[in-house]
Amino acid sequence: MEERKDHQVTVKDKRGRRRYVVFKTSFESKGMLISRLKSTVDEPPYVIQCNDGLAVLRCAPKERESIVEAMGKADPKSESLLTSGTLRTLRERYPALKVKRPR
Repeated sequence: MEERKDHQVTVKDKRGRRRYVVFKTSFESKGMLISRLKSTVDEPPYVIQCNDGLAVLRCAPKERESIVEAMGKADPKSESLLTSGTLRTLRERYPALKVKRPR
C-alpha cells in the first residue's frame, strides 16, 4: 500500500525569502529615492520607507550586494547600516523608522 505524504507549503517557499537593508542616506523622501534609483539602475530594489535620513530597501538574500551597489550609484554618500530578515528588528534598532513607518 502506498504511503501518502501531505506536504504543506509555507509562504516563504512560494515567494522566497526576503532581506531588509537600512541605509543612511541624504534623501528625505521615498519618491525622490525611487526616481533616483530608477534613473541609475535597470531594476531598482523595492523601497519600503525613506525618512529622517534613513531608507529601508527589500531584496532577496542573493541580491543584497547588488542593492548596496545600486544605492551607492543613486546616493554616493549612502551607507549600509544593517541587514535583517524582519522589519521589526530594524525598527527596534532604529526607532526613527518605527515612528514614521507607512501604514
